[in-house]
Amino acid sequence: MKPSTAIRAATVALQRPSELLPAYFLAPAIPVVVRVFPVVGLAVTYLYLSTAGRLADLRAALSNTDLGPPPQNGDPAAVEAWMADVQSILEIAMTPTTLAILGVSLLLAVVAAVVLSVVATAAQLSASYARLRDERGSVAAIRGAKRHWLSVFGVRLIEAVLWVVIVGTVAGALAAAVSVSTLLGGLLALVVAPVAMLALVAVRAVFAFAPVAVVVDDIGPLDAIRGGWGFVRSNPISALVYYGVSVASLFVLGSLAGALAFLGGAPLVGVVGFTVVSPFLDVTKTALYGDARGSVAPPDPPTAALGDRLRAGLRRGWRETMTFVRSAPLLHVASAGFALVGGAVGWTLAAPLAASVPSSISARLAGHNPVAATVEFGANNWTVAVSTGFAGLALAVPAAVSMFFNGAIIGALARTEEAPLELLAFVVPHGVIELPALVITGALGLHLGAVGWRTRFGTQSPLADELERAFWVCVGVGILLSVAGLIEGFVSPYYYRPFL
Repeated sequence: MKPSTAIRAATVALQRPSELLPAYFLAPAIPVVVRVFPVVGLAVTYLYLSTAGRLADLRAALSNTDLGPPPQNGDPAAVEAWMADVQSILEIAMTPTTLAILGVSLLLAVVAAVVLSVVATAAQLSASYARLRDERGSVAAIRGAKRHWLSVFGVRLIEAVLWVVIVGTVAGALAAAVSVSTLLGGLLALVVAPVAMLALVAVRAVFAFAPVAVVVDDIGPLDAIRGGWGFVRSNPISALVYYGVSVASLFVLGSLAGALAFLGGAPLVGVVGFTVVSPFLDVTKTALYGDARGSVAPPDPPTAALGDRLRAGLRRGWRETMTFVRSAPLLHVASAGFALVGGAVGWTLAAPLAASVPSSISARLAGHNPVAATVEFGANNWTVAVSTGFAGLALAVPAAVSMFFNGAIIGALARTEEAPLELLAFVVPHGVIELPALVITGALGLHLGAVGWRTRFGTQSPLADELERAFWVCVGVGILLSVAGLIEGFVSPYYYRPFL
């Protein structure tokens, strides 16, 4: 397969998004799942401080301490007093037990992040390979995540070890040379640094195709590494074209981030990354490797015009969203309940901070740019919606924790707000759309968790059906959040000012 044909195959695969993108929606969902562990760690820490009698002391210290930034007047006595106040609070909260609890929760979070990352990679490459064979990508993603994640983990582990060995060897050699002579260390660095960079680039070049070999050839990590090296050696032009496309895609993404920086476009760049760039690159390299193995036959492109397909997709997204809302009222009540409980907890816990760490909606709106706000809020809220919904695949718990966590943040901000009426006036116009939309994705996460549990040992088709449905629900929620973003950018910050 020519590289240009592989690129066209990737473009065609992206035109059937409901069978490919659900696997890539796992990427933003990983931090939501990982966040469960520190949230639980903080909850256990809170219970420990409460039962140990330290919580009352901590609340009193917070109420009597100004936790604002350090004094900026340069007065050593003032800075020393501020540091003493902070130290007194830390001494109350940071006991060996609380440090152990938080340490274990962070360790579990790291482990979960690593495991979920390789599971998502296995699912994504399996979906890409399936679409290149005109098979159902969502079914392949579920099957591939279960079958290939351990081999993908082995590939990633070996690559990480090689990077550590190369960097460690170079650092040790330079340190030894510098201990003998600074001049010798400098001369050695001029020689060793380029060699080390080439070695790292070579490792990355080979390992770029090793996870694809795991999926396409259904082999273990060592055989996959040999397969990746064999492909690069036998097809150097195709490999070089893929590397060039990868670098160009990252350059375009970086340029987009820079161009949109003044518009608050970082969340939008993230959306483009997990909906376009990542699947495009994965399908391209899978097409190149799979063609070398003679195991891919890309589907024909859709015949309908792009505009017609976009309109049909938006209509289907809206229809699936409304159908889901009507079909699962109890899940929506539960989703809203988790958010309300989180709001109450955030309101309660922020009470000692209301005087010492006040917040202000007026201050946050200083320099407000309506266009930037619309882009930032819309993209960020849709990312939160997608991640909350698909994180629910982990037995629904992350979706519940996400709703609780976001509710707690809102409750804390409301508690510490200097002008509550002004905050309420700001939130209402867009909140009446935005908050129900997020409740829908919370309910979607609870639903996916329940379906995943029921089908964990059976056929993948019911869960695959629900993943594709979840994709369309996220499209419908995106419509709601786009409208909310427009209101939040152009209406909410302004309409009430003549009256308040």
